[in-house]
Amino acid sequence: MIRKRILTSLIFTIGLTLISPLATTTAKAAETTTKPTLAAKYAVSIDYETGELIYTKGIDEKAYPASTTKVLTALLFAENKQKTDVISYPESGKNQPDASLYVNFKAIKPGDTMTGDDVMKALLLFSANDSACMIADAVSGSESSFIDAMNKKVADLHLKNTHFATVNGLHSPEHYTTAYDMSIIAKEAFHNDWVRETMGTKDATIAISNGKTIKIENRNKFLGKNGNIGGKTGFTTPAGKCLVSIYERDGRKMVGVVFKSDSGANDDIYFKDMEKMMDYSYGAKRVVDLKKGTELEKLKLEYKPLKFFGPTKTIEVPLTLEEDVTYYKNEINDKETTRTVNLNNNSKDLDAWTLAKNSDKIKLDVKERAYSKSYNVKADINTSKLITSNIILYFIVLAVIILAIALVLFIISSINKGKRSKGRRKKGIF
Repeated sequence: MIRKRILTSLIFTIGLTLISPLATTTAKAAETTTKPTLAAKYAVSIDYETGELIYTKGIDEKAYPASTTKVLTALLFAENKQKTDVISYPESGKNQPDASLYVNFKAIKPGDTMTGDDVMKALLLFSANDSACMIADAVSGSESSFIDAMNKKVADLHLKNTHFATVNGLHSPEHYTTAYDMSIIAKEAFHNDWVRETMGTKDATIAISNGKTIKIENRNKFLGKNGNIGGKTGFTTPAGKCLVSIYERDGRKMVGVVFKSDSGANDDIYFKDMEKMMDYSYGAKRVVDLKKGTELEKLKLEYKPLKFFGPTKTIEVPLTLEEDVTYYKNEINDKETTRTVNLNNNSKDLDAWTLAKNSDKIKLDVKERAYSKSYNVKADINTSKLITSNIILYFIVLAVIILAIALVLFIISSINKGKRSKGRRKKGIF
């Protein structure tokens, strides 16, 4: 009896030991797939390659971007200048507030120059406001002209909720964007080799033509951690703490934006917001919107059973999904996603015979905001089915044809007999 109890206890203990890691794994998976609560008022994550929306929170609401504006400034700089170009420090540079090369380091003055590469580093690592002025003058001749170029770029990206009024993100009521629009700007900027390389730089020593050098560090505290491969911080009192980040885990890139977040005692709440959002986004799974086998609609088609003549009939053809339709569930996708059956033909000219020959070419086009995919649809129709459904008509037609042929043959035969009989009478043959 005692041995039996000991054996039972041992088996129970071993069982718990084996099961507990599985239970822990499940709990962790559940944590990463539950949408987190963020301090940020506005936030979004998108798949870098597909543009799919994954995490959404007030993504289309007006927000002030602060120094994340410099992501667009950097992109325009990279598109118009080279790393080796000589960039002059303008008079307007010394009027810019902290963070600034002039204010923080006292190492530069109007007329001094830097290489384009060092100006880009000052912009994206240290977030120097005056470096944005250097870029504006070098690219467009003035800040106002550069702002025009910024807004043109915004229009080219088809972003309708963004308007820039400063080159560096200093606050203005007319300088605003949305979390979603900024994610598109960041994605576009990160495509640029120079911008991407600079965003991924942790620290640098930049040089000024007067012989002075400045050591700067990237303000992106999470760079190089948990897949963070680039980003840009921002802050003004109206904007709150802002952060744009690009992550890559297991070969998959994502763009994240958090606006109007908090700092906290360690100035890291907005970074933690980003980390929580990315953990969730990488753990998120597509959910089934429409199951395989779902009947999408019944297509009413007219056709002639005899193809080119005869009566016209109408048939209802069920269109059925051949695979699951999936998506990332969020309020934007729930609201905006459209689903359209694509017959790959002009539906006005489509008849049952044509569809029967192309029943496997129908698609369901699913369109999200910046992502689309086509799913296979099967039409429950084929040539055999059409023939079978009209078999009686075909037998009747065949019978009529046979009778017609028989009648024609009978008439011909009668005519021939009449001719032969007439010929005999003429010859006097009875």
